[in-house]
Amino acid sequence: MKLPPLLIFILLYTNPCTFAQGTEDKTEQQIVSLVDQYALARAEKDVDLLNSILMSDVDQLVSNGEWRRGMHESMEGMLHSSTRQPGSRSLTVEKVRFLTPECAIADARYQIDNADGTQRKMWSTFIAVYHQEKWKIAAIRNMLPAK
Repeated sequence: MKLPPLLIFILLYTNPCTFAQGTEDKTEQQIVSLVDQYALARAEKDVDLLNSILMSDVDQLVSNGEWRRGMHESMEGMLHSSTRQPGSRSLTVEKVRFLTPECAIADARYQIDNADGTQRKMWSTFIAVYHQEKWKIAAIRNMLPAK
């Protein structure tokens, strides 16, 4: 039985697209998991976990305009901030966008429920890179919306 050329074309070009979509969904879940690990590390002040998920040259811009550059400065600021401003933090990834197969942007709602009952509702953007067979955070941008 001979297959018509149009059918061959459709079979060849739709099958890889289906496979790529499944791979992207799995990879997107890995990025969401990375942000969850970051939130857990912050909550538990887990330096080892932070070391394993942050790039050595990570940088962070926090909502007050402070830049934290490099692993040491970023981790110190993260842990100090969690101690100085107690409360529960939650990060909920809203969207993941892949710039390349090895670089992604994750936008997350960032909420801090302060001990006094007030809430800070912000946005965080994570730049993730695939480095040495693992997704890691290369940069974090925290934003406090004007409204």
